[in-house]
Amino acid sequence: MSIIKLNNRAVKDATAVGSITGLGDLVFISRSTASSSASLSITSGINSTYKEYIFMFNNIHPATDGADFTFNFSTDSGSNYNVTKTSTFFRAYHYESDASGLGYDGGGDLAQSTSYQTLYQAIGNDNDQSGPGFLHLFDPSNTTFVKHYIANMQFYGNGDFSMNTFIGGYGNTTSAINAIDFKMTSGNIDSGTIDMYGVK
Repeated sequence: MSIIKLNNRAVKDATAVGSITGLGDLVFISRSTASSSASLSITSGINSTYKEYIFMFNNIHPATDGADFTFNFSTDSGSNYNVTKTSTFFRAYHYESDASGLGYDGGGDLAQSTSYQTLYQAIGNDNDQSGPGFLHLFDPSNTTFVKHYIANMQFYGNGDFSMNTFIGGYGNTTSAINAIDFKMTSGNIDSGTIDMYGVK
């Protein structure tokens, strides 16, 4: 991926186009595929190689109607998923009946909690219901600062609605994060994939 830079102040006066290369290249690391899975744990590949990791969710589909899709971090290669987190959570939704809303959701945030962080809320398990999205984890191997994350998710909810969620927070630890676990609040992850990328 490259970014094109105009060498003049105004586009109308541009006489030459330069380029900036080597910024933000995505490097595919692994794919985790759910098949009636209690959880999907990624316990390798999260290290000091990259300063940012992106997890891409494709058609996450729950076995249980109305379950939430969540994650937690580990600092001991997946032996425990219990990193203390503080986060914010807001959402926009629109029902097929045309009811809609936008607002902060205190039920999706965390305040110095080791609980799993919610990504999707009440995702549906009808055959055509699923959810995509992405989670960014910043500098997980840093041993000086806390570990920030942001996520944006879109899904088809169990009440026949479209919901877009926005999550931001930090793992309140200076230990290196080296594993992550994804699971539903109830039942299995019936199907879907999670692709992990490193950002150069």
